[in-house]
Amino acid sequence: MDLASSALVELGRALARTGYRFVTPTPETHRRAIARRTHARDLRDVFGFSLPFEPSLLPAELSSLLAQAGALVVDGALARSAVRFSSLAGDLYVHSAYPTVAPDSVFFGPDTYRFCAYLARTAPRARTVVDIGCGSGAGGLVAGRAAQAERIVLADVNDRALSLARVNAALQGRRVEAVRSDVLAGVEGEIDLVVANPPYMRDEAARTYRDGGGRFGEALSVRIARESLARLAPGGTLLLYTGAAVVAGEDVFHAAVRDLLAEGEATYEELDPDVFGEELDRPGYEHVERIAAVAMCVRKRA
Repeated sequence: MDLASSALVELGRALARTGYRFVTPTPETHRRAIARRTHARDLRDVFGFSLPFEPSLLPAELSSLLAQAGALVVDGALARSAVRFSSLAGDLYVHSAYPTVAPDSVFFGPDTYRFCAYLARTAPRARTVVDIGCGSGAGGLVAGRAAQAERIVLADVNDRALSLARVNAALQGRRVEAVRSDVLAGVEGEIDLVVANPPYMRDEAARTYRDGGGRFGEALSVRIARESLARLAPGGTLLLYTGAAVVAGEDVFHAAVRDLLAEGEATYEELDPDVFGEELDRPGYEHVERIAAVAMCVRKRA
């Protein structure tokens, strides 16, 4: 871990000692919330809402660590944090500041909370857990704890995500393997639990954390499902959380993975019937009536 990452670990620990807690909302809710004020008043405004702040607002320790992490952005008389810290199940996770517009942004929000709640509820015992497209690493870390795993692999094509995932693992005192991997291509060894929360939107900017490809953003989720089931050890499990466009009453993602659900013991759940409704105003969604948050679980036949 480099010096900047080590400083982020210490910053997270210092924030935890203050009792800092923050639940990250959707970008649209975030936008509305910060429209009510122009600059930060407390630590939640600085490290949660990403508002500009007067340097005197931060305690010297936090300011120094933020600077050492290369995450202190100075703009005239004010400054900003280039990272956010969010709370989940008693732990803090570092991720990209709002707005997440850079191609290598590391997203954390309501999908993360739904995904991790699903994993905590359904993850079976497993020796090796692989989190595909790990982002902040939250899914792999939560699943690893629930599965009592000996080995946790956090895989992503985004080097920034891998860097922050290592920080988040260190904040929890967990040993992980963070590997650059296109789906499972860079992951070695036998795998008995795969978890994934891939991007599932159409994105004209083709941002890594957001663009799922295909007609409605479903392509990457379908690919992960197919390649994971091909790679899992007999009796292994895939837990995949994603968004599904619903067109004329039909779940497009479910239709694309129907054959995969027949490969083992399977369940398919609609966890939330309506997420990111503002996306329906974007080009390409003219015939989509809603986007649902869904989860599929397939236990491969032994």
